[in-house]
Parts: sequence; C-alpha cells; structure tokens
Amino acid sequence: MYDWVLSLAHHKHATTSLFALSFAESSFFPIPPDVLQIALTLERRDKAWWFAGVSTLGSVLGGVVGYLIGMWAWGAIGGFFFDHIPGFTPEHFAVVQEKYSAHAMLAILTAAFTPIPYKVFTITAGVFGVSLPILIIGSLIGRAARFYLVAAIIWKFGPPAKLFVEKYFNLLTLLFMVLLVVGVVLIKGMGGGSHADDAGPDTPAATGQ
Repeated sequence: MYDWVLSLAHHKHATTSLFALSFAESSFFPIPPDVLQIALTLERRDKAWWFAGVSTLGSVLGGVVGYLIGMWAWGAIGGFFFDHIPGFTPEHFAVVQEKYSAHAMLAILTAAFTPIPYKVFTITAGVFGVSLPILIIGSLIGRAARFYLVAAIIWKFGPPAKLFVEKYFNLLTLLFMVLLVVGVVLIKGMGGGSHADDAGPDTPAATGQ
C-alpha cells in the first residue's frame, strides 16, 4: 500500500490523489499524506506550498467527516473501526476520551501535528460531542503546521532532506508537543500559585475558614 501511494506521484491526477489521500487518512486510511506530499514536492519544489495547502485542506475536511461519523454512526460501525482500522484500539479510544474531558483543543492540536493517529481523535470528537469549531480550529493549526513544515524542509534542502524527514520528523514533532504541554502545565501551575499567594491573611483561603 505504501508503494502504491508513492506511485500516485507520477499520475496525471497526482494533486487530486494527494487531496483524496489526506481526506481519507483523517478517518480511515492508514498511510499518512506526508508520503505522497514529499514525493510530489521533490519533483516540483516550486509547488511545495501548494502541495502543503492541498494536504491541509483535504485533511481538515476529512477530519470533519470523521467527526460526523463519530456523532451519527458510531453505534452502528464502531466495531468495524476497532477490528479493521490500524491504530484504532479500545485502549486508544479510552485514553482519548480522558484527554478530551480535560483539554479538547490541546488534544486535537497534538494529534493533528504529531504521528498520534489523527483519525482516532476526529471520530472520537464526534462521539464525545466536542465542539465542531474546536475540532476545525485545532485541526487547521496542527495539520497546517505539520504539512507546511514538511514542505519547508523539502523545499530548502531537496532530496537529502527526504531521509531526515522519514527518520526523525515524527520524533521531533512529538518532542515539540511534549515541551509545549509541559510549558502549559508549568504556566498553569505558576498561575495557580500566584492566586494562592495573593490571598491576604484575613481571607478565608489564608485562615482556613
């Protein structure tokens, strides 16, 4: 399947194929669109930003379809996803539900930018009733950041960058998101501490009343 996706780069409708792949990957297809986007960009580096835009648009629209699947059809087809879609497991499903209950936007942004199965988050967003605008905004930011970063690397460095992207890009995106989450947690912690410190000696917080 991976080789078939790469072969689409030489098809006369390669850009349409990139859009379709990005769209499908957001709800059920296992191969990420980065594969085809890289191949197309290596052949036409002058169109790097165009291909990134196609990947982003297709992926976000596909994410909305995944959301609708979760909202309207999960009861009927949920078993199919658990049985046949790679990366879509009951364990992932439970973890995602927990994350949504706490930080929906950050959860979607993380899935959209990193190699975490994005389709799991789009479908479960519909199942759990996450706000559709939150899904769209988080997906747009995360998917655009990912695909335009891939485009920038390939545009700047050409064929030598392909191996780097394939070997290290996913690891770097994960590392970036870990640092971002840690930063958010630290900022929230400092904010909570400052509020406690502001309580004077005569307030209920200070006297224990």
